Amino acid sequence: MGLCFPCPGESAPPTPDLEEKRAKLAEAAERRQKEAASRGILDVQSVQEKRKKKEKIEKQIATSGPPPEGGLRVSVKIFLCLTGILKT
Repeated sequence: MGLCFPCPGESAPPTPDLEEKRAKLAEAAERRQKEAASRGILDVQSVQEKRKKKEKIEKQIATSGPPPEGGLRVSVKIFLCLTGILKT
């Protein structure tokens, strides 16, 4: 019932191979990481597409010159926030 010594005349139970144990632990860790990364996200592909679109728009904003009076940049940020692309 626990970690006691084997009865006299009986052999000790086989211990699991260390390599097998490490492989199982690594596999379980990878599975947990994948689950944690996608927790709450039903469609991973759409999230990646939105992220790429957001990065593209931010890059366009950064490469375009400074807008007069700063109105356009503020409007774009508000638009991105309202559409859910940009999280604040």
